[in-house]
Amino acid sequence: MPIEISELNLENAVSYHSNQFPPEDLDYKLLMNQTLKATDAIARFDQMLKNMHNSEILLAPLRNQEAVISSRMEGTISTMDEILKYEADYNEEATSSARSDIIETILYQRALKSAQQAIESGKPLSQGLMKSAHKQLLSFGRGASKKPGEYKSEQNYLAGKIKRNILFIPISPEELQDGIDKLFKYINESDDPILIKTSIAHIEFEALHPFEDGNGRIGRMLITLMLWSAGVISQPHFYISGYLEEHKDSYIDAMRNVSENNSWTQWCIFFLKAVEEQSIRNLEIAESIKSLYEEMKVEFTDVLSSKYSLSALDYIFTNPIFRNNNFTKKSAIPNATASRFTRLLLEKELLVLVEGSSGSRAALYAFEPLIKLVRV
Repeated sequence: MPIEISELNLENAVSYHSNQFPPEDLDYKLLMNQTLKATDAIARFDQMLKNMHNSEILLAPLRNQEAVISSRMEGTISTMDEILKYEADYNEEATSSARSDIIETILYQRALKSAQQAIESGKPLSQGLMKSAHKQLLSFGRGASKKPGEYKSEQNYLAGKIKRNILFIPISPEELQDGIDKLFKYINESDDPILIKTSIAHIEFEALHPFEDGNGRIGRMLITLMLWSAGVISQPHFYISGYLEEHKDSYIDAMRNVSENNSWTQWCIFFLKAVEEQSIRNLEIAESIKSLYEEMKVEFTDVLSSKYSLSALDYIFTNPIFRNNNFTKKSAIPNATASRFTRLLLEKELLVLVEGSSGSRAALYAFEPLIKLVRV
């Protein structure tokens, strides 16, 4: 049952900053130092991406990690292991029977990937693309009743830890279309430096809160898509939710201060710090994944002694939890050879048996060395 507005505590609420977007008085002198740090950090991360000949395989775990953390920020609790196991078992029956939090996290991951594919196919970063991502994000489970792909028609609120204590009142539905038009005009036409532009666009999206639900997740997708579309990152593998989750209270305070005190510069400093620190963290994880891959190339070649050794390695890196029947069907390795591989890798403790085979259900294996690097 929806809460009546009379039941809400609006005493400390901050309202949307009408007529203050885009900001006209950013202090670039104050922003310069942190902008340089963020630019340097993300450039070093991107150089790592450019040096990876198979970044999609190696960094697929980062997309899973982002899906888990970004969804967790909205109260959707799932684990990396649950997501990977779901993907190993995915079929229509599993979709309807899996825990709703797992479904919502999976949908976030797939909505982000679909948006990236749409941009690769030539579609612009637009309201239509964001609506499509939102429609996919809320296509199943609890979000399905909250107008997937449509802008809000009723006022929404950002609450504190006590749900009736309102922290922020976004733009009204009546003013929303004008606000969202201004946002995408800014994204497409502003000459602001791209990290500054992304910072401002993200907080404006969150302040507009254009959808009934799912705004935080779509707003964080926007960060990745803007940086990638602008060429700041050469592959769409920069995810920032880890830092924002750890500093969630500061994140909300910074957003409130934009509307209450016109503190756009201070918000940008917070965001640029997030980009710097997350870039450093992402680089460390990516380097660890790459090192593990190089180490496992030697191990798999020695253990498997087959021309299919690297095919097996690539499949397992892409699917670090998998059913044995999927490995034999989807890895492009002959069935008998694939079955022999799982036995050998299990014997060498490179794989862990999660579930034994039972009736028609194939055994479930986990590649724990990779999962440990990205488990959150």
